[in-house]
Amino acid sequence: MNFLKPKFWDYKKPNFVAFLLLPFTLPILISNFLKSFRVQKKIKNIKTVCVGNIYVGGTGKTPLAIKSNNLLKSNNLKSTIIKKFYHNQIDEQNLIKKYSNLICKKKRLDALDEALLSKFQYAIFDDGLQDKSINYDLKIVCFSNLQWIGNGLIIPAGPLREKINSILKYDAVVINGDTSLNKNIINEVKKIKKNLKIFETDYEISNLSELEVDSRYVIFSAIANPTNFLKILKKNNFKVEKEYIFPDHYIYRESDLTNILNYAKNKNLKVMTTEKDYSKIDNKYQNEISFIKLDLKILNEEKFVDFLKEEK
Repeated sequence: MNFLKPKFWDYKKPNFVAFLLLPFTLPILISNFLKSFRVQKKIKNIKTVCVGNIYVGGTGKTPLAIKSNNLLKSNNLKSTIIKKFYHNQIDEQNLIKKYSNLICKKKRLDALDEALLSKFQYAIFDDGLQDKSINYDLKIVCFSNLQWIGNGLIIPAGPLREKINSILKYDAVVINGDTSLNKNIINEVKKIKKNLKIFETDYEISNLSELEVDSRYVIFSAIANPTNFLKILKKNNFKVEKEYIFPDHYIYRESDLTNILNYAKNKNLKVMTTEKDYSKIDNKYQNEISFIKLDLKILNEEKFVDFLKEEK
């Protein structure tokens, strides 16, 4: 199901609506508690690394999964990405296939069996921290520093799948975004788990030379945190005149694209979207729309690779 994230989820403090919804967080709290008693399957002959989140969507986990997989391959280690199949996440699946290799099944354990048959040394799971059927060797939780933990509450009162102190169970935190904004978040993380490994990442637009920075744009996206898309455009001096926001993983109708392109034509604007959104657009519209291609940069990349490779 596609939905637009409520704005109050990202308020620094819960508002009245969030407090009204607190009773409805109980089923998730109970489910999380019961999952903690589930017997997890320890997998041999392959190292399992889960890149996930506790904040719903838009934390950079898929780019980090791709980056992790490709870094391991560049170190001559046979690695693959595993993703649970969801019909409404074809965009993410296509993005992974474009830059890496992917095993995608309805059950993660079935995908893992295929990885074992293919004798992969590493399986990088894109999402799955809340899937307690597998005892992952490494568990990485991703955050965007713009949203951090939002109002700090569990769904539906807030954007969290688990309480923030759940990071006690994990091996590393990765904070994505302008690194100058990370100090307070790092301090909060260390208060919860002092020795937790913390890595910082940020995006660079890798196709900037192919884009017309001096033009004026109408932009559109169907991602969890469209604010992050707008921010990176402004950081690179793009002039955004109009923004269309759709629900995460939304499949564009012809009328949606026609409306956007007509608006742009009438206002003499160019049209831009994200690479993930661009992959969902019918070919007949692609020549009229540009997209930004993002490259994930990891500070202390060598330390991160060592972390992925270290024995537990």
